[in-house]
Amino acid sequence: MEIFAYKEGEKAVRENVSTDELTELLKDKKVIVWVDLDVRSKEDLKEAEHIYQNIFKFHHLTIEDCREARNQPKVEEFPEYLFFIVHGIKSKAKTSNFITKELDGYLGHNFVVTNRNEEFRSIDSVKKQIRTNPRIFQRGAAYLLHQILDRLVDFYMPIVDDFDRAINELEDRVYEMDTGENIILEEIMDVRRSVARLKRISTRQLEVFYRISHGEFPQIPENVLPFYRDVYDHLLRISDMAESYRDLISGLFEIHFSVTANKTNEVMKVLAIFSATMLPMTLLSGIYGMNFENMPLLHSQYGYYITLGLMVVIFGGLLVYFWRKGWFS
Repeated sequence: MEIFAYKEGEKAVRENVSTDELTELLKDKKVIVWVDLDVRSKEDLKEAEHIYQNIFKFHHLTIEDCREARNQPKVEEFPEYLFFIVHGIKSKAKTSNFITKELDGYLGHNFVVTNRNEEFRSIDSVKKQIRTNPRIFQRGAAYLLHQILDRLVDFYMPIVDDFDRAINELEDRVYEMDTGENIILEEIMDVRRSVARLKRISTRQLEVFYRISHGEFPQIPENVLPFYRDVYDHLLRISDMAESYRDLISGLFEIHFSVTANKTNEVMKVLAIFSATMLPMTLLSGIYGMNFENMPLLHSQYGYYITLGLMVVIFGGLLVYFWRKGWFS
């Protein structure tokens, strides 16, 4: 747990504030407080619940949401604060896939509380900045939360770039078919599932950011709303890109099946040519394999050679015919 505090007129943000000081700090409206709780163990969770219940007096249902994982994005208004749930994402190593990370939090008139159970680069980035410059705190709690959420959404972009790169590589490989068809199809399916997840996650969070950025809540001053609208625009762009990637993936499926069908047609063409050229020879050999006494050339000294020659002529003639029809192109 880390607690930061800044009082109007001070030159730097205070760090390592103790929980015993929180109650008095929160009473002073000139003080901005940020409590960041990393609850990865039962002890951390118990300490967090103690702070939520006894110091901030948050609603027990919101505390329950902080305790659990895999919640849907949402924002709820209470008389003295907002409660929100949003999700960040991070990519898996050497893949275009990603995993989600839940960030729960509260916004009051002079405080921000963030609750998480894993690392967030957006939070680390804001901490690094406030240690050198208190400007973020000087603009209020709502602006501090904006900085966290803005960077959280910005870290979606590397994942989007990974999708763009993966789709371009798959397009080249589908045309060339330099690896097994089943392998490429599996990779297309993986990217398709990941893109669908990105679209689903971004769409669900769009409603949250829309409500926050359009003046619905008094905890966010009017002069800060344009910054939240900018975050909403960034997320909307990501959602639109996910939709376009989903269309590209659907196109990849069609291209893959077309290339596969063309290869199958080539194989069938070869088999058809082989069958068509062998059929007359099979007919001749079948006729002369019948057990009749009176057959032309049956007792001739050169009958065998004449029959083989006739087969060769028919075979060559059919090849020339197919070539002129364009079957070998």
